[in-house]
Parts: sequence; C-alpha cells; structure tokens
Amino acid sequence: MTETEMERAEAELDRLLNDPDVRMDPERVWMLAGSLSRAAGGGLACPLPAAD
Repeated sequence: MTETEMERAEAELDRLLNDPDVRMDPERVWMLAGSLSRAAGGGLACPLPAAD
C-alpha cells in the first residue's frame, strides 16, 4: 500500500467513524482498519494463545 493509498484509507476511516452524516458501514471500517494495520506492519495487538 502506497503512502497516498494509506492517506486515503485513513481519511475514509476517519469519515466513517466521525462524520454524523455518513452511514456507518462496519464491514468497511474493519476492512480499512485491517488494511492499514497490515500496511504499517502491524499484527494482532494481543496474540491469540497457541492451540494445544
């Protein structure tokens, strides 16, 4: 993801979360958040325990 794409995704996510005139779309919010997290090199904030 390029820096320009990240900026656009961040702006869209901000709009979805904070603009009262924009209808909330949870699926889109999670998709954008996941894309931004992967682009930033993030993983799970709290790793899941290993399966026994």
